[in-house]
Amino acid sequence: MKHLMLRVLDDLHHGLREERDRTDKSINQTVIDLLRQALSFGRKPSNGLGQLGGRWDEEEFREFEEAIGFLERVDPVTG
Repeated sequence: MKHLMLRVLDDLHHGLREERDRTDKSINQTVIDLLRQALSFGRKPSNGLGQLGGRWDEEEFREFEEAIGFLERVDPVTG
């Protein structure tokens, strides 16, 4: 294992402390986890859109399908 000493600006230090508190991990583990995530270690690179997405239950999916159902209809060809 290698050691690395970082000097960071106050806003970054504040953000790291907030993340540490949120995850209930040490600052060291927080930095390691964030670096692994940023470098996509151990997983396929992400486009970042996964953070915006959520999960739908069956009822939500059914409601969505009903709401966009009109888009499935094809207008008759006139001529």
